Amino acid sequence: LTMPRPWKKLGSRLLGDHRIFTIRADRKVSPRTGEEHEFYVIDSAPWVNVIAVTPDDHLVMVEQFRHGTNTVELEVPGGMVDPQDATPVAAGARELREETGYEGINGRLIGEVWPNPAIQSNTCYTAMFEQCELKHPHEWDQAEELVTRLVPVSEIPGLVAAGRIKHSLVVVALTHFDLLRRGLK
Repeated sequence: LTMPRPWKKLGSRLLGDHRIFTIRADRKVSPRTGEEHEFYVIDSAPWVNVIAVTPDDHLVMVEQFRHGTNTVELEVPGGMVDPQDATPVAAGARELREETGYEGINGRLIGEVWPNPAIQSNTCYTAMFEQCELKHPHEWDQAEELVTRLVPVSEIPGLVAAGRIKHSLVVVALTHFDLLRRGLK
């Protein structure tokens, strides 16, 4: 059984810069046919999702309006890893504090995925913090409005199964957490 081969890049051109992402067109050659094809790639900073567990085994979650789907979604806190963030875990701690006012201990990475490797170049990390407690006022960005919800960990699978949690990267973060709890990570 052979592996697919990488495609040689002939060139790349920027198509648009949209503040939180850029779009580029890459010209590549098929290793199988030798034919040239153009592929569109969305470049973005890495992202981080935060699993924040309270002392009484609740997850710190947020509800917010999402413009892509025009829906209010139940999610874990998260956002972009900024250039000044030393690590994705540091970015997760910052996002947790800014969005909810909570902070925790034992911050660590528990997962890493590519959101959509067909068209996106970035990584989405899952950071986890334990013993999370409300210690600060929230610090929302100008375009944010969130409601913090404390959700019992035991209710999470039912919320995913019922379609109450639909954000795919949040479901992935919750899966990493579930695998960790089962001793599979």
